Amino acid sequence: MWKRLIASFLLIVTAMGAAAIALDRWVSWKTADFIYEDVQALPHRQVGVVLGTAKYYRTGVINQYYLYRIQGAINAYNSGKVKYLLLSGDNALQSYNEPMTMRRDLMAAGIPASDIVLDYAGFRTLDSIVRTRKVFDTNDFIVITQRFHCERALFIALHMGIQAQCYAVPSPKNMLTVRVREIFARLGALSDLYLLKREPRFLGPLIPIPAVHAIPDDAQGYPAVTPEQLLALQQRLARERQQEQEKQQALEQAKQQREAEQKQAEEKAAQEKAAQEKAEQEKAAQAADAPPPHPGHLLPPPDVVPPGP
Repeated sequence: MWKRLIASFLLIVTAMGAAAIALDRWVSWKTADFIYEDVQALPHRQVGVVLGTAKYYRTGVINQYYLYRIQGAINAYNSGKVKYLLLSGDNALQSYNEPMTMRRDLMAAGIPASDIVLDYAGFRTLDSIVRTRKVFDTNDFIVITQRFHCERALFIALHMGIQAQCYAVPSPKNMLTVRVREIFARLGALSDLYLLKREPRFLGPLIPIPAVHAIPDDAQGYPAVTPEQLLALQQRLARERQQEQEKQQALEQAKQQREAEQKQAEEKAAQEKAAQEKAEQEKAAQAADAPPPHPGHLLPPPDVVPPGP
């Protein structure tokens, strides 16, 4: 019976894995004709949508996926393939601002701020693609990201009736883990599109491109400090925690030593008291065992003997 259950379980897992891989390949096949790896072959469009990602990992190492997307955006703009760059990313936290970080790096590369538009509500790929159409009033645009991400983004666009192409920028080496995660991301996207019928988390009023976007000069990107400063801060906090732990350990050891010394002093005092009581008891016992005084000692002294007749 157990063998049959195990065999059935393995069969189900194998079937689910095969189905996931088949759906993954279907998404790739469905979107292959709309992906370009050569910027010169890329068609001319008004807007290029750069899908955001973190610039740095938590370790402070720069994210190669981010660098390739930024360089791809620069290439598409400088080659005249796009006129405006829509930077779509996450800004859920005050200290994490993907669009603003991308804007600063693109402006540092010479792209004018007037040709950059920010989308702060690109929390997911679905949000970025649908908001480009429904909020920024743009159809038939170019998505800029890695190929595996292109395929999912374009599949969402096709399902939503949105015209789009994708400029597939290079991917870092050793991306097996990312590719495996992408299979599950595509299953999630298929679920959002066909089962849950999800829409973007936020839509908001129509903001056609080009439009004037007021951006505060002190808007914070990610991270608020450089990776070197972030690592130095983490190291300093680690040292402070270690010093605090050592201080607590020293205080605990001093407390234990005081308690041990106090206990020793109490034991010594108890021993001295017991020795003193024992000495007093022995002295009392010796006094009780001593012989009574001689009767002659009770006779009056000679000078008080009465005279004779």
